[in-house]
Amino acid sequence: MDAYALARALIDAAHAADPAKTADGRPAELVYADRMEAWVARVTDDAPPLLRLAARCQHLERWNVPRASFPEGKVGYLNWRRSLYTKQAERARALLLEAGLSAAEADDAATWVAKTALKTNPGTQALEDAACLVFLENEIGAFAAQHADYPREKFVDILRKTWRKMSPRAQALALALDLLPAIGALVREAVGGA
Repeated sequence: MDAYALARALIDAAHAADPAKTADGRPAELVYADRMEAWVARVTDDAPPLLRLAARCQHLERWNVPRASFPEGKVGYLNWRRSLYTKQAERARALLLEAGLSAAEADDAATWVAKTALKTNPGTQALEDAACLVFLENEIGAFAAQHADYPREKFVDILRKTWRKMSPRAQALALALDLLPAIGALVREAVGGA
């Protein structure tokens, strides 16, 4: 087994420990990793193996840092996200090194997973694009249901912020998604004011 295949196996073994399961019984973070990798392949021409591995690390062992372990509100949320970026990047680096990838490769992947230099680092941007597209394609409906108390403008603002983080290519892919009509209307409203 080459280093990339071993790294993928180590990453997926970590995902397999996710206690949350999808409707078909698969570990939720393993499903998320598959979606991230698929989107990275679409937003990046000839996505290299290292970028695909980094995409699989996007939510690496996220369940170990529950949102409830940070205070409610925007500041608590942002601190939680920053903590996740750091922990996931460190864990990704460790797994890639364990698999035999070079320190330079492990450092590049950790940079992307940590969301360092968004908009200026192509690898970081590719991961952010993929994360935004996974959110729009697979998660926004559940997010909206979970936050049914949010006013419409808050959803539009969240979508507007999501849109601004995306590259033009990812934005074009997002506009082509087959979204539920109510979600599609929110996206169109957000895009109009982005």
